[in-house]
Amino acid sequence: MHRTLTLTQAFKAALLITTAASVGACNMLTRASEAGGAPQQSPISNPTQVPGYTPVSLPMPPPETAQRQPNSLWRSGSRAFFKDQRAARVGDLITVLVEIADEGKLDNSTSRSRNNTEAAGMPKFLGYETKLGKYLPTEVTPEALVEFNSNNSNAGSGSIDRKEDIKLKIAAIVTQVLPNNNLVIRGSQQVTVNYEMRELQIHGVIRPEDISSVNTISYDKIAEARIVYGGRGQITDVQQPRYGTQIYDIFFPF
Repeated sequence: MHRTLTLTQAFKAALLITTAASVGACNMLTRASEAGGAPQQSPISNPTQVPGYTPVSLPMPPPETAQRQPNSLWRSGSRAFFKDQRAARVGDLITVLVEIADEGKLDNSTSRSRNNTEAAGMPKFLGYETKLGKYLPTEVTPEALVEFNSNNSNAGSGSIDRKEDIKLKIAAIVTQVLPNNNLVIRGSQQVTVNYEMRELQIHGVIRPEDISSVNTISYDKIAEARIVYGGRGQITDVQQPRYGTQIYDIFFPF
């Protein structure tokens, strides 16, 4: 059982190294192809055909019968007398407001100390203690055959002080309408400035009732929200450690 576990761990480690090397090689080729120029932006494509895209499936309430109001000029759920311009169908656009202000501070310190002393002897043992000189050095003392001493001391401290303030706007597209009329949205944005590309991605599930009259919605009204804000380019390459260093940090046990 121990041998099987060791082989499994070795296989996982080899797979991780191979994957990291492949990713590192692809990244190296991409950076080499963009040498002397700005990072290439991704082409505009159908979000539902992006590799890894999966339609959302969530628990749904029982179907409800639509309420009809004869001889009424007002439509149920509409916020305007005329046609509602808010996103409601697949392909409609909606503006997502991202305003994140997060701050955290943490101080932590630990200290541990341990002293051990063990001593054992055999001054009398059926007379056999006199035979120890034949197998051990002549200066052996039966009263102090074994003695162990150990001293261990550990101390550590750490602190975290971070502050994040992000204010962004991004247009997303409705990719799916769920049976309870909730909308699945997905949007991406790429901006290239001075050979550095910043990329923003967002997707999740929203309620039509949370959409404002000007067709905007706040990020905190998005369920299952996935927000990614990052970039790539010359500055990012300098700030990130080499993939070899990252692999070394993963496997180095000390």
